[in-house]
Amino acid sequence: MAESVPVRCPACRREHLYAALSYPCVCGAPVTPPLDRLAEPAAVTHRTWDEDWVTVRCSACGREDQWPAPELGCSCGTELRIPVRGVRRPLRAPLTPGGVAEATHDTDEDTAFEDTAVEDTAVVAVPDTGTQRARTPEPEHPEHPEHPEHPHDDTPPVPRPAFQPVTIRTARDAVTAAALYLRWLGYRDIRRADQRPPTGIGLAARGILAQVDPTVRPASLRDVECLWLTAMTESAECVYFSLSGFADDARSRADTLGVPLFVLDLTGTPQPVNSPADELIAAGA
Repeated sequence: MAESVPVRCPACRREHLYAALSYPCVCGAPVTPPLDRLAEPAAVTHRTWDEDWVTVRCSACGREDQWPAPELGCSCGTELRIPVRGVRRPLRAPLTPGGVAEATHDTDEDTAFEDTAVEDTAVVAVPDTGTQRARTPEPEHPEHPEHPEHPHDDTPPVPRPAFQPVTIRTARDAVTAAALYLRWLGYRDIRRADQRPPTGIGLAARGILAQVDPTVRPASLRDVECLWLTAMTESAECVYFSLSGFADDARSRADTLGVPLFVLDLTGTPQPVNSPADELIAAGA
C-alpha cells in the first residue's frame, strides 16, 4: 500500500492525509507516482490534457508510462493537484487510424496536449458507417396511398462492424479504448467530462457519461453510486469501464441502478459483466 502524505489545502488550510493510487505496469508490478512532500499542492482552476497526466517509471522493469496525475478533493470544494517528484509532461504524438502512437517525453515547458485528444483519437479510429441505418428514399407514388403516414420500409439496419481494439499498456490507452468503444456504440463528439470523477477519468458524449478506472483495485460500491448520481444530475445515462473489475457489492448495486459495467482486458476490448452492459451493446446509442 502507498504511503500517506500530509496535504494542506491552500484555500481553507485544512490538512488531509493522501495516498496515491497504484496502476498496473505491463510487467505486472504496481506503479505508484512518487509524491513530493516538500512541494505545496496546487488548486485546479483550469484543466489541460497534459497537466492531467504524469510520466512515472516502474521500479521493477524501468518502463516509463503515463498515468493520471494525483488529485484530492477538499471538503471546501477545492480540487488539489498533488506534486510528483521528477514529473515530465508528454508531447503530442501523431495519431494513426486504428492505433495510438508512442508518445515522446520532455520537460514541463514543452507543448501541451489539447483537450480534444480523446475526441481526435475516437474520430479517426472508427468509421461513421458502423452505426448508421441504411435509408431507402421514399417513392413519389407510394403503393399504399391509403396509409401515407406509415410508409412501408423493411430495410434492415446495417450491423456494426467488428470493434477494433487498442492494446492497453498505460492509463491513457485505457481511456482511448473506452472512447473508441463508445464511438463504436454510436456516440459522437466524445470529450473529457466537465467533472473529474473520484477515481479514474471521465468521458462524456450526448446523452452518456462514462468513467474509466485504470487502477489496480476493483471499482467500489461508492464509485458506481457516484457515477450514477453525477449522471442523474446531468440527465444522462452512464457506463463504467474498469481495468481491474468490480467489487461484488458494486456489481449488485449497478444491476439495481441499471449501470452498464465493462471490464477492459489488456487487448483493449471491453467485456460486459452485467445485463445492462449486454443491453447497451445490443441497442447502441
